[in-house]
Amino acid sequence: MKAYVDSTKCSGYGTCADACPSVFELDEWGYAATRDDGLVPAGEEERARTAASGCPENAIRIED
Repeated sequence: MKAYVDSTKCSGYGTCADACPSVFELDEWGYAATRDDGLVPAGEEERARTAASGCPENAIRIED
């Protein structure tokens, strides 16, 4: 599973990093970025999906 952030949509709310810090972090400007090229670690799939569905700007996409 892999996570992608559309940086053109992100407004820097940080809800993704709060929901799934193993996959998402905030960059130096406060916008979402993925860790480890967006690879979702085993056992973190549900948290990654929660982060994506909770993004107020719909800036996150998860692919299986």
